[in-house]
Amino acid sequence: MTYTLATSLPLPWAEAVERTREALAAQGFGILTEIDVRATFGKKLGAEAADAVGDYVILGACNPALASRALAAEPEMGALLPCNVVVRRNDSADSTTVEAIDPQTMVQLSQSAAVKEVADDAGARLRRVIADLEHAAE
Repeated sequence: MTYTLATSLPLPWAEAVERTREALAAQGFGILTEIDVRATFGKKLGAEAADAVGDYVILGACNPALASRALAAEPEMGALLPCNVVVRRNDSADSTTVEAIDPQTMVQLSQSAAVKEVADDAGARLRRVIADLEHAAE
């Protein structure tokens, strides 16, 4: 099973990060956390590890209404929140990959119909984020 929704954009990394934030906001997602993987690797593992990973950020995106529904259905779902969205530069300076966790992975861990409904809604929203990014990059 593929566990991410992904696209490759003909955009520089910084622009792709900004457009990803905007597309997530348009679908009701806020950014709760942000991990600059390159900076973290640089501090913890050194410059060589930072350069090997390159420009790479993990955005912890959350749609509060969806998160509330998921937690009401199964409090354990909090271990899977927020939805991680990765923006990473490809080998080309003008190409960036955006990947979001596919919420259907939650459904595989739960038998709850309510969790399935939340995952379906979140998945539709994240697919629109990916489609909006692709359309904007054309």
